[in-house]
Amino acid sequence: MSLGNPPKAALHNLGCKVNAYELEAMQQLLEQAGYRIVPFEPGADVYVINTCTVTNIADRKSRQMLHRARKMNPAAIVVAAGCYAQTGSDTLKKDETVDIVLGNNQKGRLVEALEAFRQTREKSLQVIPAGELKQYEPLQIRHTTDRLRAFIKVTDGCNQFCSYCLIPYARGRVRSRRLSDVRAEIEDIALTGRQEVVLTGIHLSSYGTDLKEEGKPDLLSLIREAAAVPGIRRIRLGSLEPGIITEEFAAALSGIPAVCPHFHLSLQSGCEKTLRKMNRHYTPAEFEEKCGVLRRYFKDPALTTDIIAGFPGESEQDFLESCAFVERIGFYETHIFKYSLREGTRAAGMPDQVPEPEKARRSDILLALNERRIREYEMRRMGEPLSVLMEEEIETGHGRWLMGHSTRYVPVCVPAGAGTAPGCIVTVRPDGFLQKHLLKGVVSGDCILQKSRVE
Repeated sequence: MSLGNPPKAALHNLGCKVNAYELEAMQQLLEQAGYRIVPFEPGADVYVINTCTVTNIADRKSRQMLHRARKMNPAAIVVAAGCYAQTGSDTLKKDETVDIVLGNNQKGRLVEALEAFRQTREKSLQVIPAGELKQYEPLQIRHTTDRLRAFIKVTDGCNQFCSYCLIPYARGRVRSRRLSDVRAEIEDIALTGRQEVVLTGIHLSSYGTDLKEEGKPDLLSLIREAAAVPGIRRIRLGSLEPGIITEEFAAALSGIPAVCPHFHLSLQSGCEKTLRKMNRHYTPAEFEEKCGVLRRYFKDPALTTDIIAGFPGESEQDFLESCAFVERIGFYETHIFKYSLREGTRAAGMPDQVPEPEKARRSDILLALNERRIREYEMRRMGEPLSVLMEEEIETGHGRWLMGHSTRYVPVCVPAGAGTAPGCIVTVRPDGFLQKHLLKGVVSGDCILQKSRVE
């Protein structure tokens, strides 16, 4: 491809942090091939949409973004990649909006697929059946962006087969990234001056279960490896399964200073009957015990979770039982989802599907509970010295402020210019709220800033 007039590529992500990581990796592949990255607006020569299929709404948004791209430039090449491209490939094969379909484990072939299409102008469908996805796709980010928190994808696929979920059919079975490759990427991140990494994956708790080389590493060994990289002062973990939380695991984490006391444990329901129907492999009592383990080793950790409202067969009594459990655990934050029927899952064929208005009512009740719990948790932070990674400057009716997140991922801001800057880790003692769910305070102590060692 001639670089005299480089083609313009626009990219858009739908879905999870794993998708966001993969889209950034695809962007860097395009940059390395000489493409100029432009905003997702009219005028691009190539549009890449990394799609999602976690809900029916995600499917619809994926189709809408593909059609929007075509309207923005009818002559452009439109690429559908990712999970909806994987599960909806038959639909996309007939959709004249889309020129290239790249399923999971095929995103690294983006540049090659674009060049082939330019030569033949023939629609390309590159989708390997999910059951045949055996190897971890070696996508990597060199982190040339200016983000201060780096997400690191370490696993793909899932073996859980929850009765409501399509992800194993979109992503295949668990595939882990080599420990040495993860370490190398984190070392690159540290060289840019970033001090915080987030280890993420489709099923993070299963990291290493498929690796035979490197001494069969597990998630704990991965965390220890990340913590050993000079300059990395914070490690966050993506969503964890309750089963991984043991006394030994929590004790080991508490002995690693870089590990943030912020843990997302997937719950989905606080009703034992509903959990069995969901094919979740724990009871509410077991989940509560795991939360207790974390609270023994970490002072008031930020425990967050997911809840599905209106799962098939969930009675009013089941729902109230779930609400009472969420209330008792005292999560910092609860992500609430109305059940979305996914064709091809066991839950889709279950009797007693809950009507949409009832799902909405239950969701509203959980949202109100969530708001109260967030406020209670944030109020407990008043006057407490919080370690905050400053991220961006914001402007409000009360002036300019520098905003960041504490180790527990509570948003905190200080007056701009108060001896700190984006990228600094500072100690802040909150004394009130600047806005809803945004604490304010003053800097106490020195600013820890790691200089970039990359020229």
